[in-house]
Amino acid sequence: MTYGDLYESAKRDPDAFWMEAAKGIDWDVQPSKALFDENAPLYEWYADGKLNACWNAVDRHVEAGHGDRTAIIYDSPVTHTKREITFVELRNRVATLAGALRAKGVGKGDRVIIYMPMIPEALEAMLACARLGAVHSVVFGGFASHELAVRIDDCTPKCIIAASCGIEPGRVVHYKPLLDGALDQATHQPDFCVIYQREQEVAHLEEGRDVNWHGFQYGVEPADCVPVEGNHPLYILYTSGTTGQPKGVVRHTGGHSVALNWTMKNLYDMNPGEVFWAASDVGWVVGHSYICYGPLTYGCTTVVFEGKPVGTPDAGTFWRVIRDHKVKCLFTAPTAFRAIKRDDPTGSLVGDYDLSSLKSLFLAGERADPDTIEWAQDKLGVPVIDHWWQTETGWAIAGNPLGVEALPVKIGSPSVAMPGYDVQILDEGGHPMKTGELGAIAVKLPLPPGTLPTLWQAEDRFHASYLTHFPGYYETGDAGMIDEDGYLYIMARTDDVINVAGHRLSTGAMEEVLAAHADVAECAVIGVADALKGQLPMGFLCLNKGAETAPEQVVKDCVKMVRDQIGPVAAFKLAVVVDRLPKTRSGKILRGTMVKIADGQEFKMPATIDDPAILDEIAEAVKPLGYGA
Repeated sequence: MTYGDLYESAKRDPDAFWMEAAKGIDWDVQPSKALFDENAPLYEWYADGKLNACWNAVDRHVEAGHGDRTAIIYDSPVTHTKREITFVELRNRVATLAGALRAKGVGKGDRVIIYMPMIPEALEAMLACARLGAVHSVVFGGFASHELAVRIDDCTPKCIIAASCGIEPGRVVHYKPLLDGALDQATHQPDFCVIYQREQEVAHLEEGRDVNWHGFQYGVEPADCVPVEGNHPLYILYTSGTTGQPKGVVRHTGGHSVALNWTMKNLYDMNPGEVFWAASDVGWVVGHSYICYGPLTYGCTTVVFEGKPVGTPDAGTFWRVIRDHKVKCLFTAPTAFRAIKRDDPTGSLVGDYDLSSLKSLFLAGERADPDTIEWAQDKLGVPVIDHWWQTETGWAIAGNPLGVEALPVKIGSPSVAMPGYDVQILDEGGHPMKTGELGAIAVKLPLPPGTLPTLWQAEDRFHASYLTHFPGYYETGDAGMIDEDGYLYIMARTDDVINVAGHRLSTGAMEEVLAAHADVAECAVIGVADALKGQLPMGFLCLNKGAETAPEQVVKDCVKMVRDQIGPVAAFKLAVVVDRLPKTRSGKILRGTMVKIADGQEFKMPATIDDPAILDEIAEAVKPLGYGA
């Protein structure tokens, strides 16, 4: 079957397509149909089926005779630790943890917050919740107390599972004081907290509330898997950058298990027993989908990596992990490769490692600029696939389905819509736009299985955020276009399309031009207020280590390149060299915050920012250009 055949079959008869895909997982009660549309536009999938996500991710592989296969590889350069956990070991550990949670009153429908670093125990905690039918909500380890408190009050957990600390290059992040601070601020209080004590820091336990991870599991009866309805919530995940009232994306169990299982073969071209590495964090959606549930459900080995692309110890650490564990597919963010390229522009470290196991590299999280893709293609010699999805969708809206048909790569495009996604480009009035025209990207309802059915206890907000602007569509919040071959181009967030003297221009297109400069490792373009033209583009440039061209000359070169390639209409004259860009911990550049700094406006410190000190550096950098407070 070609990609075209597959896509059209899903469009023509979605029920038949997704019922066939549902055969790839185990059901306690078979669903009568795939799509339930009685409450449209609130659609549900497999609502009357029954299953268990932990059974599908762990137990069924043991029952099928694959218990000795490696489920999790833990590789932690920051603690100099490596270990492997088989499926049977994982089953036993998860069943015991679930039994201990059950003994303390956690059951189906209860919420559990998980606040842990990149260690196997984080996955075990997620799976133990799923085993009981409890709803987990993973909060990125090290998140500030206030942000954690907001999430505690929103999802009202019966229990919080946390680690004593996280390990970053050169420092220990004290999780327990942050948790204690959050509980001091929160109105809701959990019944108890489970603390996994790491040897790098043993935390003080609050008597009567805190229990030790190992101690409270002693002597308990392991728990069996609890079958839940297909539309039972598996987890709540709060989207990054939420302010005030948090936005809790809900994921239903049935559609999630079916969709992720389907993608492992069809999108990522994986087979059971092969090693898949998503170099992300369990606190993000990629960690949920492709560190935990996706690979394990399909029977692959998943890598849990506690480290960074550079500095643990150098820009060759990704290549070492691929070599050591025979990784077949690497999935990471473009920002990781830009960091590697900045430290090792010529890719000299690649040659030190045997990367023959690697067959593909997938990039997601933000736009993959052509320069980064070309660098990766050249150094690794494997297909480099940009694909596009969101926390809300849980898996790719657009990609290149390597397991079905490897389509030609068009650099700058995440390729084509995945089966189940009817992607369209709309103008402000909701009318379809012509091929090649820039507009708002929307997906015709219903969305496929595995995507968000609603927000946690915020149905009105779900409608307002995603369904109201374009009735009958899911509004992605991204802007782009579709070419004559059906390839999608994501040019910017909708609010990153700037209006310069009446011309709608994509900041992403300008970033592509800037990134092509030989000395530019990374860049960002924002729109700043201008009395004459409404908005003007402003560029921020990070240079490669060892760059010989003077920063002033790089700026001049970049201004000329934008003028030559996009035209004088872009009015690109403002650019500055900076050491680094402000980012979330998942690698997204905080362009909105940069705009407010440049425009001299008040801003709220983003909850997910990696290093707040960078904002002061940005404020200083824009002053010579006549901007900022």
